[in-house]
Amino acid sequence: MNPSELHPAPGAPEVLWDKGWYRHARWLASPNFGPRPAGTDVNLIVVHSISLPPGRFEGDHVQALFTNRLDWQAHPYFEGIRGLEVSAHFYVRRDGALWQFVSCADRAWHAGASSYEGRENCNDFSVGIELEGLEGGVFEAAQYETLASLCAAIAGHYPIEGITGHEHIAPGRKQDPGVGFDWVLLRDMLGWSATQFPAS
Repeated sequence: MNPSELHPAPGAPEVLWDKGWYRHARWLASPNFGPRPAGTDVNLIVVHSISLPPGRFEGDHVQALFTNRLDWQAHPYFEGIRGLEVSAHFYVRRDGALWQFVSCADRAWHAGASSYEGRENCNDFSVGIELEGLEGGVFEAAQYETLASLCAAIAGHYPIEGITGHEHIAPGRKQDPGVGFDWVLLRDMLGWSATQFPAS
């Protein structure tokens, strides 16, 4: 199914989700996913940042990485990640454009070794959202708008209890999205309790 098929009839409520795929995203299926453990609630959102090569914000290298199509010889940096098989559920570009690679019903490979409030393996129970950007760098207003809208939609469909950064669930190993990400702005945009966000 493609997003155009989710348009409701006139007067009918909008259908936002189909088997974990979000209507307002551009879909590009990744092979890098697996089933969530049986009976697992999806109750965490994890925010990441990514750019390939680091600091370059154009092209389709991220999409290629998440679908195992990256040309490892296209840039010297890529040799250092050759063979990496990763994915995220969503990717938000600098202009706010939204991509989805894995159904939220499935387990994307975004968090790696991780822990949230004593629970290990955050991939099992989280939705991963990558923002196009550099660790520690700032993000665009359009990205916050898309991110806030997406988080609200996810929380309307899944029992989300918290939102955190990759740096918070894998401290010492990851630093994204980093100090340039404005958690207070996102909290204000969503209107969620401060207890659902990383401690300042």
